[in-house]
Parts: sequence; structure tokens; C-alpha cells
Amino acid sequence: MAAKRATKKQTASKDELLRYYKDMLLIRRFEEKAGQLYGMGLIGGFCHLYIGQEAVVVGLEANTKENDKRITTYRDHGHMLACGMTPNGVMAELTGRKDGYSKGKGGSMHMFSKDAHFYGGHGIVGANVPLGAGLAFSDKYKGNDNVTFTYFGDGAANQGQVYETYNMAQLWELPVVFVIENNQYAMGTSVQRATKSPSLWERGAAYGIKGEAVDGMDVLEVRDAGARAVKHCRSGKGPYILEVNTYRYRGHSMSDPAKYRTRDEVQKIREERDAIEQVRKRLLAAKVSEDELKSIDKDIRDIVNAAAEFSKESPEPELSELWTDITVDA
Repeated sequence: MAAKRATKKQTASKDELLRYYKDMLLIRRFEEKAGQLYGMGLIGGFCHLYIGQEAVVVGLEANTKENDKRITTYRDHGHMLACGMTPNGVMAELTGRKDGYSKGKGGSMHMFSKDAHFYGGHGIVGANVPLGAGLAFSDKYKGNDNVTFTYFGDGAANQGQVYETYNMAQLWELPVVFVIENNQYAMGTSVQRATKSPSLWERGAAYGIKGEAVDGMDVLEVRDAGARAVKHCRSGKGPYILEVNTYRYRGHSMSDPAKYRTRDEVQKIREERDAIEQVRKRLLAAKVSEDELKSIDKDIRDIVNAAAEFSKESPEPELSELWTDITVDA
């Protein structure tokens, strides 16, 4: 099952490029601010930043419609912002405040938004994959054409429950896009040291699942690959696997010094493949001025700074909240 390749050069209007640029820049500036707040002791627990991987969620969200769903693991702030969750609510949750999406009880790894159809944020590696198939099963059962995007990393791709899920998803022809965010390192272990498979998406061939690999540093390539995946799922043909090859600039988490790779390696990716810089160059070629791009950056920084202030001013949850949201009446 050979990887599909786009037959024509990726194109986008100026308005589309501006939207992608703003969405990716919001994620990056938000994550930079989250890193600062973590360093100040305002964010507790684990905190995994999405810096470098912004094109993945922005490109895929360009193919979604109302009631499509998404579920991911713990590097999740970018997914939240890309699907429409507000910076104020996400930042307040990161700082454990009452106005956060999970009332300050979920933190970085475990926040949800039913309104945005965002189902977490899951701390157990690979555990969200069968849950994503379950969400897709619900839509299959209801007979609609909604799609679930189930994100996981190259490390999780080696978990057994992933392959159990592949089998059931194909058997039941579930409308789920399995998105492998291959950022080249599972915590501190490079993908070359973790598997002998030349690619991760091709493992789905054992179950008859179609898929492809895509350059995750190019938002237009991700968008176009996402369109093929979504078309496949909406037409009732079952699941699809996208291995999106990307790169994280920061450590696995805020406590990771990332000594398993060189600074030169990270800098080379930043200089040659940065997703935001690629779109910036396209916008300049489309006659968008440097001043306009600087204005966009300023506006986004203002939004992120306001979110940080909102999170500081939001009260901490009452102790009684420890006993709420534990069970549900069914």
C-alpha cells in the first residue's frame, strides 16, 4: 500500500494563508507564555508544549465541520486552541483556576470541552486511541457522517492497544482518522531507536487500513492530506491513518532538558522547515506587508497576555469541587 502523494502543488488564497498564520501563531505565542508561567510557578504538575508542531492541528482542523470530534494525549494545548477553545479558558485551566475548562481540576493534561467536541487531554500513552474509536462508533451507530480525529505520538504507536483498536475500527468501518504526530522523539528516545519499521502508518496495512505519510511542517500539505482522509471516512469506507512527520522544539515536558539531541539539530529545523515561517514567506510573496504581519503578531501577543492576566485573576476552585464531576446520572 504505497503512500499517496498530491498530484498538484498545494495552493491557498491569501485569506486562507492569513487564517492559518494567525491560528499557528496563536498556538506558538500561547505556548511560549505557558512556558513562562510554568517557570514562575503559576502552572503546576506536568506541562508539555506544542511549539514546532502547530501545522498539524491547524491543517487538519481546516477540514472539520460542526460535530466532528477530536481526542488526543497530553501535548494538547494546540489542539484546544485550534478547535475553537478560548485562550482565557485554556490558560485558566493550566493555572488551576475556577474559570478553566475543567474548573481548574484537570490542568494541562486533562481538560475537556463538550461544546467544542474536544474529549481530552489524556495522560496515559495510547489510552486515548480506543476512546477515539468509541467516539467514532457513536457516530457510526447514529448514522451521521461525522469524523473523529484521534491523535497520538510515535511513542504511543508501539502500544498494543493501538493495534487492537485498528482491528476493531476496520472491522466496524468506523469514521476515525488516526493521526500519528511523529515528532521524532518518544520522550527521550528517537524513533529510529524505538522501531525497525520504515514508517508507522504502514502498520495499518495488516488490518486493511489505508493511509499516508505527510510533511507535518507544511500546513498546506497537512490540510490536503486531511481532506483525503476525511473524504474517505465520511464516505463510509472506514478508518484512515495519517503519519504526520513533525518536530517539537522544546523538551518532552518542561522538566526535560532534551540532552538526547543537539542544539544544532533543533536550530536546523527552525531555520529550514519552520511551519510558521513557511506561511510567512508565502504571505510576503502574496504582497502582505511586513508591517501587517508585525501587527498580527502584536494582536496575538495581546490576546495571550490578556489570557495570562485572566488566569491570574480567576479564583481558585472551592474545596467542595473535589467532590463534584465524579459520577454522572445515566
